[in-house]
Amino acid sequence: MAKSAAELNEALAEAVVDMDEDAVAELANEVVDQGYDALEAIDQGLAKGMDKAGKLFEEEEYFVPELLMCSDAVNTGIDILKPHIKMESAGEKHKIVVGVIEGDTHDIGKNLVKVMLSSANFDVVDAGRDVPPAKFVDLAVQEGAQIIMIAALMTTTMDKIGDTINLIKERGLEGKIKVVIGGAPISPAFAKKVGADAYSINANAAVRIARDMLGC
Repeated sequence: MAKSAAELNEALAEAVVDMDEDAVAELANEVVDQGYDALEAIDQGLAKGMDKAGKLFEEEEYFVPELLMCSDAVNTGIDILKPHIKMESAGEKHKIVVGVIEGDTHDIGKNLVKVMLSSANFDVVDAGRDVPPAKFVDLAVQEGAQIIMIAALMTTTMDKIGDTINLIKERGLEGKIKVVIGGAPISPAFAKKVGADAYSINANAAVRIARDMLGC
């Protein structure tokens, strides 16, 4: 008997936490074969599994090797599901720069945000991992982006986010380029402290925030 969409999403989340790439691939293909919503499978399955893995990392039950294996499983699922996402096509495309702050190379959260934003008809400029503050600002100016979304997973890299925001102010771009931040160690209080325009708890929230900021 075929699994429901909800059952497959739950199984995907569990497979990510179990670091089981083969199971993720099998389940993602089943989502496609059954004609279920690929974007929902990413959001409610893969992303939820990665969120749980992130919590296990914070609780020191998982360490960097486990987190990387969970990340590999997520990427396997995204590769299968992404071509089947129903893209929104209406309206003007707004540019958003996304990246992981300098000193941090964990990019699974950034990749999820990129997928969700792209599917919502945003033009996403991927700055990559280990991105210095100046590169974020330079890219946003060069590309005409109104929003920079910055991810951090390690507490040791968080201060660089503040450096990016300060650089925006120094260049007289405050209000013209907004900054949204997120990641495991980030909180609304930290976002307020460094002067970020918004805090995003997950990839879905990032889309809502971008729409609110750009009025689209």
